Amino acid sequence: MTNNSSSSFVVQFWGVRGSVPSPGKDTVRYGGNTSCIEMRIGDKRLIFDGGTGLQRLGQHLLKDMPTEAYMFFTHYHWDHIQGFPFFTPAFIEGNCFHIHGAVPPDAESMKQHFIDRVLHPNSPIPIAGMQAEMKFYELIPGDVFQLDDITIETGHLNHPNNAMGYRVSWQGRSVFYCTDTEHFPDRIDESVLHLAQNADLLIYDAMYTDEEYHNPKSPKVGWGHSTWQEGLRISKVAGVKRFVVFHHEPTHSDDFLDRLTEQLRGACPNAVVAHEGMILEVGS
Repeated sequence: MTNNSSSSFVVQFWGVRGSVPSPGKDTVRYGGNTSCIEMRIGDKRLIFDGGTGLQRLGQHLLKDMPTEAYMFFTHYHWDHIQGFPFFTPAFIEGNCFHIHGAVPPDAESMKQHFIDRVLHPNSPIPIAGMQAEMKFYELIPGDVFQLDDITIETGHLNHPNNAMGYRVSWQGRSVFYCTDTEHFPDRIDESVLHLAQNADLLIYDAMYTDEEYHNPKSPKVGWGHSTWQEGLRISKVAGVKRFVVFHHEPTHSDDFLDRLTEQLRGACPNAVVAHEGMILEVGS
């Protein structure tokens, strides 16, 4: 359980990078950990993706034991699961984690997939050491379900090996977590547009700039990621209240992201570039 007030809906960013962690002196301010965000909604804690940022979140959660959390995976590429084998609260009896995600076509169940592919081959730590209770839930893009009075809508994202986006709505406020996805050249992705409609917050895979994406020397077309310009375009069409640039390219330094912030705010003053530790109150 969280210690939030009954009317609180906040998002905290624990990992904001894509592809690989990028620690070092050039990424200190925005952070080098891969994808992990936390939503604290009333008395519930929701965690999206388990990149290396999850390890940092785990250390924070040690102050609030025992804990129960609902975890949601967009997909199982390395930068979205790497933190889970080292997620300290999973090794503590009395904690409970509800783990949601799509089941790959060749896996027999979410639980078996998670144990055999996410944990077993990627961790030197015995799985038997995970003493927390773990419950598994299988999702199909397009599913809509409730966690008490929280509504969660899912949708397909355009990414190699597939990915799933999540829109979370509560008391008239909503956040769309939209990573990893690549835009289409001739139209807006209808799945993305549907889940983004009038959202208070759009957290979007803006890994590249348009210039990088179309660079003739090293084009990123087909790599499964989008640009901040496309994210801003979707935000305007969908009536999003606040746009968040997320899933930063590993070589984008703090100085690069500072310049991007200036460009972004010139185009949309209340938009923001995500950094580790950032907390946004939804609907404020």
